[in-house]
Amino acid sequence: MNLKLLASNLSKVYMQNPKVEAVLLGGSVSRNWNDEYSDIELFVFWKEGPTDVDRNFPINSVNGEIIDFHPYEEEEWSETYVTDGVKLEISNFLTSTIQNIINDVILGFDTDLDKQCLISTVYDGIPLYGEEILSNLKKKVEVYPKDLSVAMINNNIYLGNRWNNREALLKREDWLMLYKVIVSVQTNLMGILFGLNRIYVHHPAFKWQKHSLEAMIIAPNNAFNRFKSILLTHPKESVSELEEIIQEVYELIKTEYPSLDLSAVIDKSLSLRPKNN
Repeated sequence: MNLKLLASNLSKVYMQNPKVEAVLLGGSVSRNWNDEYSDIELFVFWKEGPTDVDRNFPINSVNGEIIDFHPYEEEEWSETYVTDGVKLEISNFLTSTIQNIINDVILGFDTDLDKQCLISTVYDGIPLYGEEILSNLKKKVEVYPKDLSVAMINNNIYLGNRWNNREALLKREDWLMLYKVIVSVQTNLMGILFGLNRIYVHHPAFKWQKHSLEAMIIAPNNAFNRFKSILLTHPKESVSELEEIIQEVYELIKTEYPSLDLSAVIDKSLSLRPKNN
């Protein structure tokens, strides 16, 4: 199945509605990361809010089977349906909402991951309709602001008090809690690395980690394989490897932003919970 061709054909159905200003192909298909499990993510930008009739028309036109049909919430209308054996994830926004979100991130340096995911979609997405509107939106996000990079670092640099308990968790064999801490720290490190590389986060849970890390210029050596090993080897080895990666990431920050004084946060993140005498 040619997912890009199917997406292009579906966009023509949405184009029939005069309220639609643009249709953008996003997700793994737009980045050529798709595999046999991938769906199609279409972002439809509207002049005014779509009605249920507006949203159902494309689904009915392609004999789609509805999986989800959500009302307006958090500035979005969304639905999921299947046609030709392929799942479609549709995100509907007012064009003005996208413009406001771009301003929040690009001018206000907002690190909210959901907003960044939309910016990333505009940046990487493939225009299917409304090329002029989408071209203007893309121009607004083509330069990743330095202040956003710094904000991403500052927001993720503190790894949390539970990381300081790692030695105790290992000793006690509290594996569930330890792995939650490990995943939390990895998540923070991914946020820092996206900021250092000035790449908009494309998924709030850092999906497609392999592709992301391999695309980064500023990263620890062999980053993906090391991140992967942390979740696949013995917890003691995992913690040791993660400690090394944390220190390497901190050195990368110092190299890129030598004026940032992160010494207090770094010392706290690298410390261990003391043992009782």
